[in-house]
Amino acid sequence: MYETAEELLSRPMVVRGLWALAAVIVAVIVIRLAQRSINRYVKDPDARYRARKSVSTLGWLLLIIYVVLLFSDSLGQVAVVLGVASAGIAFALQEVIVSFAGWIAISFGNFFHVGDRVQLGGTKGDVIDVGVLRTTLMECGEWIQGDNYTGRIVLVANSFVFKEAVYNYSMDFPFLWDELKLPVRYGGDYDLAKEILLDSAEQIVSDYTQYANEHWKRMLRRYRVEPARVEPAVTLVATDNWVEFTLRYVVDYKRRRGIRDEIFQAVLRRIDESDGKVELASATHEIVGVPEMDVSVRGR
Repeated sequence: MYETAEELLSRPMVVRGLWALAAVIVAVIVIRLAQRSINRYVKDPDARYRARKSVSTLGWLLLIIYVVLLFSDSLGQVAVVLGVASAGIAFALQEVIVSFAGWIAISFGNFFHVGDRVQLGGTKGDVIDVGVLRTTLMECGEWIQGDNYTGRIVLVANSFVFKEAVYNYSMDFPFLWDELKLPVRYGGDYDLAKEILLDSAEQIVSDYTQYANEHWKRMLRRYRVEPARVEPAVTLVATDNWVEFTLRYVVDYKRRRGIRDEIFQAVLRRIDESDGKVELASATHEIVGVPEMDVSVRGR
């Protein structure tokens, strides 16, 4: 026979279950209202994100504490049931468990933070959220050159921190070394070509060079890493067709494409002003001579 509502409500576990359900509903409503208030009054994006995450974490933590206290006298029975089912649960939810462990590692292991540019599981992008099971990226690259956004949002399981390398573009050294190659025709003024490249780079990336030096000194104090040159440098190599100059410089990891464009424009302007002392080379083929041919026609 079916039990009446009064008989069900007379059972302590049923009453506690209803109280737990009511607590979940109240927690969800309060968290949502608090987050909406934060969106309305906090204008800074970083502060708003941290405040929303803090409210959410605190709300769910208080809910868990309340539910534990609510069922405190029945925890022994719950522990026995979970102990019997733990093997099956661990096997069925092994990816979830590893992802949760990855979230703990990310939170306390300094792998990356929200706002960092990383490469996880073959996907490169900016971290826009770190959840309990997944990290959310705003994807960069792919068919878009220059590390610009593609528009796709990618969810990567946190378990990847244990399985693959984590590439962080901005953690301790938020700069990248980039290179610009310039083919120059033989017979030109090579010293002037080198001067044009160096001057153009120093005018545009001088601020980056100063900050990069400060960050690299911190790297030397923290890690076993060799000293590196962060100032612009030019090298050249002679090829079959031209002299190839390579400009190497540091740049902010988010402005690589824009800075490359500025340097190229400055270099091309200086080359145009060089009155032919420096000329760009192209893959052309020159015929230097034709072998002589002796043709004779004999009559019949």
